Amino acid sequence: MKGGAGPAETLRLDKWLFFARFVKHRQIAAEIVGKRRVRLNDLLVTKPHQAVRVGDVATLVRPDSVMVIRILSLGTRRGPASEARTLYEIVDQA
Repeated sequence: MKGGAGPAETLRLDKWLFFARFVKHRQIAAEIVGKRRVRLNDLLVTKPHQAVRVGDVATLVRPDSVMVIRILSLGTRRGPASEARTLYEIVDQA
């Protein structure tokens, strides 16, 4: 489950959100998913253990905006913000 080199590699959604620094704690990521604020490839996600892959498109409903992001890499840790920014690209933000 490391890196993002192969299309068959996956990572838990809550872990990826934590690695990409969208949340400060994995528990918060699980709560966001539980509140139905995340879509993955246009499907509503209800479980924090939902697998994500490189190339998936996630829609995050935040208190002040909606972000559509494409997952570029899975990552292996929660690193600095500059490293986290390489895990995704913003497709749209409203």
